[in-house]
Amino acid sequence: MMNVNLQKAGGWAGLVAGGTYIFGFALLLAVLAPAGYFEGEVADKVQFMIDNKTTLAVWNFVIWILNSFAMVVLAVALYDQLKGGAPTLAAIGSAYGIIWAGLILAAGMVSNISLEAVTSMAGNDPEGAATLMLALSHVENGIGGGNELAGGFWVLVISLGAFLSNQLQKPLNIWGMVIGVAGLSTLLPGAEEIGGSIFGLGFIVWFIWAGVYLLRK
Repeated sequence: MMNVNLQKAGGWAGLVAGGTYIFGFALLLAVLAPAGYFEGEVADKVQFMIDNKTTLAVWNFVIWILNSFAMVVLAVALYDQLKGGAPTLAAIGSAYGIIWAGLILAAGMVSNISLEAVTSMAGNDPEGAATLMLALSHVENGIGGGNELAGGFWVLVISLGAFLSNQLQKPLNIWGMVIGVAGLSTLLPGAEEIGGSIFGLGFIVWFIWAGVYLLRK
């Protein structure tokens, strides 16, 4: 039997997760990308981190930490929703959902440490700060954004389970499988950019859609 309170919590968690993606993309397009943060020289990125430390700290908290907390609640709620009709796929998918949430949290912790360490070192050792920033950015990217294996597998498996057991909504399940395949495609050379874009933007719709469904359910 489904836990009604858990389903409601999962619904709100879905909306929060979708909101973190919207916030992240909005800040990226409005502030970070125009400033050349992702394309400039390493030294310029370090200076940007110094000048915009608070903004970057808030960005890290929302897109990594807050998102990971919401992901745990949503993953557990969807498991509770699907376990009656597709117990095996629900269990496997939910395990990857928790793993993904853990990776998101880890990436956020690395990002926070990187921000503090780089900005603190920059005054006395600018070259060392640039090297540290570059190294930690690769660690952060490898954990949380370089490929979307865990997230893609999670949404693919739970969407497949829901589709086969006639749970959730069929269009939502199909959309989830499309996102899952897009996420897994980021493992292929040359497919990272398009697959990642479909995965990230598509998840905004999926999170909000799933959240609204759970709240109404």
